[in-house]
Amino acid sequence: MIRKRPQNRPPVVPIAVLQLLLALGCGQDLLHGLVLSAQALPAGQVLELEKIQIPVEEFVFEARAAGPAEGELVLLLHGFPQTSYAYRHQLAALAQAGYRAVAPDLRGYSPGARPEEIEAYTMSELVGDVIGFADALGRDTFHLVGHDWGGAIAWVVATRFPKRLETLTVLSTPHFAAFSAALADPASEQSRRSSYFQVFGAEGAEERFLANDASLFRSVFQGGGLSDEDIQVYLDALGTPQALRAALNYYAALVGGRAPVGSNPSPSSSVSPVGVPTLYVFSTEDGAFSRETAEESRRYVSGPYRFEVLQGISHWVPEQASDRVNDLLLEHLKNSPGVPREDR
Repeated sequence: MIRKRPQNRPPVVPIAVLQLLLALGCGQDLLHGLVLSAQALPAGQVLELEKIQIPVEEFVFEARAAGPAEGELVLLLHGFPQTSYAYRHQLAALAQAGYRAVAPDLRGYSPGARPEEIEAYTMSELVGDVIGFADALGRDTFHLVGHDWGGAIAWVVATRFPKRLETLTVLSTPHFAAFSAALADPASEQSRRSSYFQVFGAEGAEERFLANDASLFRSVFQGGGLSDEDIQVYLDALGTPQALRAALNYYAALVGGRAPVGSNPSPSSSVSPVGVPTLYVFSTEDGAFSRETAEESRRYVSGPYRFEVLQGISHWVPEQASDRVNDLLLEHLKNSPGVPREDR
């Protein structure tokens, strides 16, 4: 059973009023927790961004959700150093289109799902959480969206559990086999871009991120078009050494050789191709992933595949290019051809 967190119902805020407040510099964090009177919805209906809790085994995950309970389920997985707040624009768009959209705060990011052991952050554990979300929500199949670390997890879910997915949408992150192959070459552009992995995974990295009023943490978002208020939402969630250490454990598990998928190059013949209808959205100003590695991802998809490149957009795709991402995502979910599950 999904437990809704008790809370006071926030006021209805018309879109026009919200836009005026944003124009006056009040910040996009006003979207957080508001009920929007969406002009695109029929008169009398409102779009609510809910806060729910999802129990998975011994953990309880926080999540943002929107849309009718009977709608097709869309799970959206965030990356580092963000939370489900990164998908606030997509949650609204999906809900308006009739989907049940749920964006969990992932393992380490949810206070109730924050184990201390680095071994608790291997890819197998992270993938298991996603299947656990769907099971807890009572769904046999679902659409999956992932960005950054959420994208890495999504690729593996599609490889290991193809019959559970209706569609796959990945923002920014290359397929794990293409990524691993690129990292195997120390001279590759991807190796250069990923050199920060060791720094992020090192002991004490959380203290360096939070020093000097979290200047390093804030600098991660430089050039991404996020407001100070948006960044503060993430800092409020991850601004303690304990919370940030948990998020950084993804990197610690990876560089420590504890992640069974994506940490070492794998021959293409040994990787099961993704048969799920797949949309992969890359952006030209992404500093974390190279275009060459992104394009190599096509080799590992056997099902219907669409590769979209956003010009002039940084790594923070769901927020900086929210309208374009929403259009691509909704089109993908609506028009993707069905693939027989036995062929995946």
